[in-house]
Amino acid sequence: MAKNLTRQLIEQHLVSGTMKPGEAVKLKIDQTLCQDATGTMVMLEFEALGLPRVKTELSAQYVDHNLIQADFKNADDHLFLRSACRKWGLWFSRPGNGISHAVHMACFGVPGKTLLGSDSHTCAGGAMGMLAMGAGGLQVALAMAGLPYSLTMPEVVGVEVSGKLPPWVSAKDVILEMLRRYDVKGGVNKVFEYYGPGLDNLTAMDRHVIANMGQEMGATASVFPADDMLRAFLRQQGREDDFVEQKAEEGADYDHREQIDLSALEPMIACPSSPGNVVTVREVAGKPIYQSYIGSSANPGLRDFVVPAKMVAGKNIPEEISLDINPTSRQLLEELSRTGDLNRLLQAGARLHQTGCNGCIGMGQAPASGRISLRTVPRNFPGRSGTKEDQVYLCSPETATASALTGVITDPRDMDMDYPAFAEPDTLNDMRPLMLAPRDTSNEIPVELEKGPNIQPLPDFEALPDALSGPILLKVGDNVSTDEILPAGTDILPLRSNIPAISHYTFSRVDESFYDRAKKLDGDCFVIGGENYGQGSSREHAAIAPRYLRVRAVIAVSMARIHRRNLINFGVVPLLFKTPEDLARLNQDDTLAFEDLPGQLRKGKSVKVQLADGNTLEVTHNMSEEEVATVLAGGLINEVRKNHLE
Repeated sequence: MAKNLTRQLIEQHLVSGTMKPGEAVKLKIDQTLCQDATGTMVMLEFEALGLPRVKTELSAQYVDHNLIQADFKNADDHLFLRSACRKWGLWFSRPGNGISHAVHMACFGVPGKTLLGSDSHTCAGGAMGMLAMGAGGLQVALAMAGLPYSLTMPEVVGVEVSGKLPPWVSAKDVILEMLRRYDVKGGVNKVFEYYGPGLDNLTAMDRHVIANMGQEMGATASVFPADDMLRAFLRQQGREDDFVEQKAEEGADYDHREQIDLSALEPMIACPSSPGNVVTVREVAGKPIYQSYIGSSANPGLRDFVVPAKMVAGKNIPEEISLDINPTSRQLLEELSRTGDLNRLLQAGARLHQTGCNGCIGMGQAPASGRISLRTVPRNFPGRSGTKEDQVYLCSPETATASALTGVITDPRDMDMDYPAFAEPDTLNDMRPLMLAPRDTSNEIPVELEKGPNIQPLPDFEALPDALSGPILLKVGDNVSTDEILPAGTDILPLRSNIPAISHYTFSRVDESFYDRAKKLDGDCFVIGGENYGQGSSREHAAIAPRYLRVRAVIAVSMARIHRRNLINFGVVPLLFKTPEDLARLNQDDTLAFEDLPGQLRKGKSVKVQLADGNTLEVTHNMSEEEVATVLAGGLINEVRKNHLE
């Protein structure tokens, strides 16, 4: 049987398991990626493993999230990360170099390799013919230690691409159309593999946009072939020698098939407060806006800034509108400066921000209260922007710019101008000279880690007890995101290396009383929820902080892939309602009790829960034997120390 590219990549890296959808597999990881919001925890976890050096082909640590230095915390953590890279042999990308995904693609991505990152949008690397996936930080630390990555073998959706994008329609509209079809959970345990003649009309950076936001469908990964378009990108970066053709075999089979005709697309927009709440721009046109924000890992290419620059050339942004320009990388900012496009944006009234994730993660650029913000970022979960009751719409740079010029949501096709022409430059400046390369530590004095006062050791979590009982401390609905379980933002993210401190914010966007109620308990507790629990960011703090507050199990209708695994990694039992209707049987403050929970988990997929009224509720789990062993040990660090490193 002819193989699709995804199956080829998995087969080439398969360590164990059967390549049958739903079965557990383990893959060799070639490269890892961390950013500073999750990387501090990764480095603390790697330190706990006690190894002298990373064992991957290449590992890189980026500083792109926590760039605001309002006090010592972020600055101290940047020094800690730099010292960790020197100690253990990682590349270090300093603050100001840019967003991890775009910089990694330019500097290090290689077709045919596997990439695991402690950021959910690591899947952007699929634009290069890589199998690139986001994961919790602990699994990235283990990959750095040379251990394989465990996951559920996904189904592969073949997306045949035809046609050519019409004027005023770009790659962001492609992925928004896919989100309109699949919503935020339609891609769970699936890889979307793009192929077909239409790819000849999508550049490598166009593909980055689409692969990046595949995560918003819940997908394990998105995969594009490594073809002439990617060769041109690597040539532009001075890395053509890294090109290796990667493509599906002729007549390749797929588990599911999808078609998308680029020529039939129109400008799309995701309305508040979900990336899956997609309509055409014309359906919401005319609504007044406060902010248009251009940039982020979801629109990182040079064209995403040059086209807006040409649109605003010689014009003025209305004084009541904030046009925020968020360059993706130092390389891109240098090129915009060289060509004069940056001046065009500034002369029109745009606000320039430093290269990094910034407002996308709630680190500055929060919109005004009660006002609409159009953003080219990947997510618009409630409050993620930094404004509690925000109204964030996701759209293309063309739509964001047209709306900034008019002051209302505007379909860019209605602008009285020709669509600006753009062509990729033949070459761009190499960013690697401004990165710290791995150090040869063989004959040198060991590097000491630089730990500021905010960096605290990981809490020790005990093994799962035989008997478990306590109250349901929180009941939530569908699509609760990790931004709601453990928010980001300027006040919270700087505490990422201090679990006791960051735990104060656990579920604060859902129930501000959660922390206080948890601290008053003299024992364990539980959380219950609906579908797609834990969607969004890969931040493992959303599992560690509840575990620190004695949450020992979560029962939900369904769970997002990365968060489910993060719960397991820190000893929180992920259980599923046998039928969705069972959620209605339980209420906040009800008491649950599990007898011989370890034995039940070992025995099979069914688990019995004793209710306060004397009745019994049957729930299930979908953990593999290995995952059950991890939960029983109290988490992956305990299990790995015992079985792999001692």
